[in-house]
Amino acid sequence: MIFRNITLYSFPAHIKFDAFDTALQEAALKPVGPQDVASQGFVSPFGVAADEADGLSHRIDDAIWITVGSEERLLPSAVVNDQLQKKLAEFEAAQGRRPGGKLRTQMKQDLINELLPRAFIRPSRVDALIDLKLKVIAVDTTSRKVAESVVSLVRKALGSFPALPIAGDNAPRGVLTAWIAGETLPEGLGLGDEAELRDPADQGAIVKVQRMELEGEEIDTHLATGKQTARLALTLDDHMRFVLGDDLIVRKFKLLEGAVSELESSERDDIRAEMDARFALMSGEFRRFYQVMQQAFALHTDDAPH
Repeated sequence: MIFRNITLYSFPAHIKFDAFDTALQEAALKPVGPQDVASQGFVSPFGVAADEADGLSHRIDDAIWITVGSEERLLPSAVVNDQLQKKLAEFEAAQGRRPGGKLRTQMKQDLINELLPRAFIRPSRVDALIDLKLKVIAVDTTSRKVAESVVSLVRKALGSFPALPIAGDNAPRGVLTAWIAGETLPEGLGLGDEAELRDPADQGAIVKVQRMELEGEEIDTHLATGKQTARLALTLDDHMRFVLGDDLIVRKFKLLEGAVSELESSERDDIRAEMDARFALMSGEFRRFYQVMQQAFALHTDDAPH
């Protein structure tokens, strides 16, 4: 389990995770019903490698791995509308008139109810890491909506989980702009080769650069016109690279050779052991990443106001 993206929420220190796996059972994924559009709930983080003894969470020290699974019935609107037009034509031929609005609405709903049980089911899953020491939950997504759905399911399982999107005292856009303008970065951090610069005015210009040296005249020219950094590619030593946004969402997260060399050199007997090792690696590198971000942006701790 190596994340590709990170959306962060913080939660208060008083939240307890005793008997957490038992609590997750109350919000476990149930198969989508014949008349349901979608179903969502917790599944085993080990997926196809899971066995009957596995629960719905996996813990190593102060890190907990959870996975939210979803099942969605695929019923394209084009299919529904095509079938509805045929039904309307049949009705008009039999009755000699077009059905009224209320009847058309009912006919469409009846058609959906008829088609849903035969619709294909698309499964998906989202991983999340709960760090009990840092008091944060990291969700492998760039979508606030998806991240909030994971947080909501944890809330449903625990009864109370007042988690909020991570925030800090230092304005992210100001920090990112200062870094690309030449201010000294925190120890270990380095500039990557990708950035997005925005004019702060409404409908202002947006400049995106990729595979480009960020310390040069072209970038300086954009900064001189007042543009600010909305996204910035960064590296942390030789362990990871990522793109950090002014929304504090991490995109294109990737662990580098310095982090994965030990993982690749170790021999493991099965996929379960491999997944367990990857989680241990991810949780350790995440904590390393978060502590740098916490210092750079003065991120609020669990006992600080949000």
